[in-house]
Amino acid sequence: MGTFAPQSLPDWKRAVLKVGSSLLAGSGGLDPLHARGLAAFIAASRAQGREIVLVSSGAVAAGRGRIAGGDGGIVLKQALAALGQASLMGFWQALFDAPVAQVLLTHDDLRNRRRYLNARTALQELLRLGTQPIVNENDTVAVDELKLGDNDNLAAAVASLVEADLLLIATDIAGLYSGHPQRDPQARPIERIEAITPQVLAMAGDAGTLGTGGMRTKLEAASKAASAGIATALFCGRDAATVDALARGRLHGTFIAAHGSRISARKQWLRHAPAAGAIEVDEGAQAALLRGASLLPGGVRMVAGDFRRGDVIEVRASDGIALARGQAQYNAGESARIAGRHSREIEAILGFRYDEAMIHRDDLVLLQTIDIHKETTA
Repeated sequence: MGTFAPQSLPDWKRAVLKVGSSLLAGSGGLDPLHARGLAAFIAASRAQGREIVLVSSGAVAAGRGRIAGGDGGIVLKQALAALGQASLMGFWQALFDAPVAQVLLTHDDLRNRRRYLNARTALQELLRLGTQPIVNENDTVAVDELKLGDNDNLAAAVASLVEADLLLIATDIAGLYSGHPQRDPQARPIERIEAITPQVLAMAGDAGTLGTGGMRTKLEAASKAASAGIATALFCGRDAATVDALARGRLHGTFIAAHGSRISARKQWLRHAPAAGAIEVDEGAQAALLRGASLLPGGVRMVAGDFRRGDVIEVRASDGIALARGQAQYNAGESARIAGRHSREIEAILGFRYDEAMIHRDDLVLLQTIDIHKETTA
């Protein structure tokens, strides 16, 4: 197993740092062994005029340190998260001179445009005030996210939300390897990734025991950040020298390049808001979307999910590949009734018509970089 050679990080002014529970948990709750070095890196960055939003797991681990709950599944984890939130904030406050500010988010907050904007405004104001924002999934109510370990993807969404230059993900291994570093003696370090492909995802391992997000969720998060024009760095938060080097602009880990330039705040929201449903389109509609057109009902083959008008939905090709995301003009039932029909038939079928398109081009963002498609500004 090889080591990661140092590489220069791009210049950045604002970053999001995600710290997983595997770096924070001890035998009796939270352990500052690795957190001290990460907090020192944040302090050094702040002294250099930079800003960092911390996305921290660990509420469940902190809760386990306060009460003996046994193994009660997802409901117990919700209760432990509630027990542990105050301890988690106190844990971080003891490591920072700046006042910490807790921000609890769920995917519902990111799905709702008004709440998304409110969260962005609050985080920007907290940074302006010189506080240390600490974001966590609201695990007490976000059941699905607690099961799926979505703090990695939450970190990518927060990076987009605050218009960060860089997403930093601290993990318990040095970075991405071509194979499992503990099982495969031939595993080699992957120091730079230009794009997250199925082959790259295949290198990812399973989730860890304590945390619920493995390397795969970190790569998925990096892919989302890259699509918003934000690069990602994966590094070992257990290695003090690796963490110290970050403050000097040197990465010992895996760097995932960004795709193109930043996109508008509205397009970022469309990319990262959880999809409430999906529609499948034919090849003609796919080609039209890539030319920058709206999605008309005639090209829709199938409707899935139970979404409402205004919800974000995913547009997929017949092979299941996600092509785009956008705000639905019609709810799931209405969309299913007009799928495959001409726009002029909408009013006759439904008794009303909001728009001739199921997703207007101004409410749609492609998930692939297409030169001929120019994204509009929010």
